[in-house]
Amino acid sequence: MIAKLKGILDSHREDGAIIDVGGVGYLIFGSSRTLGQLGNPGDPVSVHVETHVREDHIHLYGFTSEAERRWFQVLQTVQGVGAKAALAILSALSPDEVMQAVAAQDKTMLTRADGVGPKLATRIVNELKDKAAGFSLGAELAATKPGSTAPASPINGGPIEDAVSALVNLGYGRSDAYGAVVAASRSLGEDAALDRLISTSLRELAS
Repeated sequence: MIAKLKGILDSHREDGAIIDVGGVGYLIFGSSRTLGQLGNPGDPVSVHVETHVREDHIHLYGFTSEAERRWFQVLQTVQGVGAKAALAILSALSPDEVMQAVAAQDKTMLTRADGVGPKLATRIVNELKDKAAGFSLGAELAATKPGSTAPASPINGGPIEDAVSALVNLGYGRSDAYGAVVAASRSLGEDAALDRLISTSLRELAS
């Protein structure tokens, strides 16, 4: 099982690249985001690898970040999402944007990806919703506090969701609203009252 490759970029392909590792060329497939970050032929490269072994082929999928590799795995747990669709999503959205779309239940963001229509986007946000604890507001806030081991608190329910819903009712997109509420909560604290969350979030959106 190949988990990482470090070598020299040999050449680009339409949907992949060849990496020369000690004289052996490995063909990797990747998102347009990853492929665009590899540089030019002759440049040193290092990629995280997800190996898919099938009866008729062995495919290597490369990623410049561990976060993108993890999302490649998670997206494929959804029925109807294979490697091609997962790479299309990761080409259209960064790992942080995928997280935000799932946490905010924003189907429209996912439809930016080629081949992902409203029906599949709905299935993705619905099926991954319960797996988003690691992407919840609590986890994001904890990440900003060095040494914090506080468990992630779910985004569903309470003033956080109420604040997002209020902003959506005012005409803002769910992802924009979610991002503003996350920023407001970071500055106000997790126990901030709903009215303060909304007013601070509105200022974030207006800035």
